[in-house]
Amino acid sequence: MLNDREDAEDLLQQSFIDVFTKLDSFRFESSIGAWIKRIVVNNCINFLKKRRLTIQSLDDERMGGITENPDDDLHDNHLSVQEVKKAIAQLPDGYRVVFTLYVFEGYDHKEIADILNITEATSKSQYSRARKKLRELLSGREYAGV
Repeated sequence: MLNDREDAEDLLQQSFIDVFTKLDSFRFESSIGAWIKRIVVNNCINFLKKRRLTIQSLDDERMGGITENPDDDLHDNHLSVQEVKKAIAQLPDGYRVVFTLYVFEGYDHKEIADILNITEATSKSQYSRARKKLRELLSGREYAGV
């Protein structure tokens, strides 16, 4: 979710401190792994908010034709993991956060909307725009290479 390795390391360390200091508040309502993951994700989101994470808010009326289409995903099998990581890192913060939460962390758009305090439509539009931008980056139109 973060573009800077040092920031990510600092947040991971802070998250472990939070886990140990808040261990007595764990209520066994979910797995310990899910609880820890939630702390880490929340710390990342709070960090990005402090850095003024910008997510362009859209209401449902302006969403228009933005839909999820699984058949529209990238089908190029010649991409390396490093190329995809670099392209994701080039996404604007708002796109990258929503994309990461949805694709890698497995949150749905309602959960993302709740976490980021945005509408579900905004989450969907940010995800859709992130996918479009990734396609552009990975197709070579804007991708500078590894």
